[in-house]
Amino acid sequence: MLKILALISIITLSAFAAGDATFEASKRELNIPAIIMFFIFIAGTLGVTYWAAKKTKSASDFYTAGGGITGFQNGLAIAGDYMSAAAFLGVSGLIYMKGYDGVIYAVSFLVGWPVILFFMAEKLRNLGKFTFADIAAYRLGQKEIRTLAAFGSISVVILYLIAQMVGAGKLIQVLFGMDYEYAVIMVGALMIIYVTFGGMLATTWVQIIKACLLLTGVSFMAVMVLYHFNFSFESLAAKAVENHKSGEAILSPGGFITDPISAISLGMALMLGTAGLPHVLMRFFTVGNAKEARKSVVYATGFVAYFWVIITIVGFGAIAFLNSADGVQYFVDGKLFGGSNMASVHLSHMLGGNAFLGFISAVAFATILAVVSGLTLAGASAISHDIYANVINPNASDEQVVRLSKITVIIIGIIGVTLGIAFESQNIAYMVGLAFGIAASANFPILFLSIYWSKLTTRGAFIGGFMGLITAVALVILGPNVWVEILKNEKAIFPYAHPALFSVTVAFISIWFFSKIDTSDRAKHERELFRGQNVRANTGIGADGAVSH
Repeated sequence: MLKILALISIITLSAFAAGDATFEASKRELNIPAIIMFFIFIAGTLGVTYWAAKKTKSASDFYTAGGGITGFQNGLAIAGDYMSAAAFLGVSGLIYMKGYDGVIYAVSFLVGWPVILFFMAEKLRNLGKFTFADIAAYRLGQKEIRTLAAFGSISVVILYLIAQMVGAGKLIQVLFGMDYEYAVIMVGALMIIYVTFGGMLATTWVQIIKACLLLTGVSFMAVMVLYHFNFSFESLAAKAVENHKSGEAILSPGGFITDPISAISLGMALMLGTAGLPHVLMRFFTVGNAKEARKSVVYATGFVAYFWVIITIVGFGAIAFLNSADGVQYFVDGKLFGGSNMASVHLSHMLGGNAFLGFISAVAFATILAVVSGLTLAGASAISHDIYANVINPNASDEQVVRLSKITVIIIGIIGVTLGIAFESQNIAYMVGLAFGIAASANFPILFLSIYWSKLTTRGAFIGGFMGLITAVALVILGPNVWVEILKNEKAIFPYAHPALFSVTVAFISIWFFSKIDTSDRAKHERELFRGQNVRANTGIGADGAVSH
């Protein structure tokens, strides 16, 4: 079956590649070495999926790879999950456009990891099974909490998915000269194949492979950039200032976020949102115990921190090289072909020719596939495990739950493709910032308070969580990027691009208030259960162990 699907995708690609190749035809020949490298990668990841599909037999296998992943492997997979298209293409593009502000954005992404390490990782592993809703629902009402968690997860997943789809679409457009819409459809189809057949085991190994290749490729780019400037970052920065239209302004803050409210909002979103991302939280259930969960975060933090350092060099390298006389070939009508998101891809061609372009494009594409696979799996598990298996039909068999997951994967894939086409012009790092904002507003407060606050009740969590979610989604829609740029209205109703400061505050205050005034018998019982939950969270007594494959 997989071989047939792979063949279909290759034939489809070939057909599209022969079509609208305006840029490739006018600027350079169709890039055969790059395309060959690209297909080798696709074939390799499909092979991994085929192997994983044979190993995936139960719901535990499908959602958590049976808990059999080591701390190091999981840390690398988490880093692979986190180093998404937004990280590689979006942030390097942001640095290319805005300089220093892009670097601040990159650093902000890292800040959330200590929160997970010190406050969440161990307790997540000890209390959860498949999804983070398992933790919140440990002592609270199943129906209410799981419904809320599912809505929060789906909202985050879809926004995050848009960013990856835009990145993938632009990448394929640049590489094959095919229409953006077709490129996005192809990505959606491949993503559906990966998740439907391989589940978490395939997703994990694709993420590990791609993390290694991405770190290798970007490290090579950074070394090549610095080599041209005798390994002096100062010389690189001076050249970037010389070549950028904003001049010295790129070395100072204020070009991207102009007001303190937006800056604080973005900081909150990236810091707290990391601990509320459903596809990252799922990763803590793929390891055997709490010790491995802690190790996962330490390794992930190290890999991600290193990645951000080298992305900064790549971003400034893109300014120095692409805005030079030799970089003119990558511009069409005065604009960078594929937009700012493609800055690092064009830079790879300048530094290493067609073969390196193929490698970087293949790795970037695999990055996107791995992340969208993790996202789609998180979205599917929210529907099948949280809503169907625990709310609608508690007696559902493993087979029924996994079957529904696979149907949900297809639906999420179609939604992702549709919205990816609608949001074509958006910077993908910004889109991910919005996803983090919703995760920080809807998922994080409930997760954090359910673990640490004994007075939390179902009523407080349900009302407060939904108020945080609705506030975040509403303010994103009413903000300048959707209301003005997508919906083409003249002026935004909500003036700030990032809503997290307001929506997170609404969520925490609402949860606290409605829990405080809840005096029902159910609330008293839930408060009494906190002691037992706390013992398990800190000791792991009663937690699920790993299964052997």
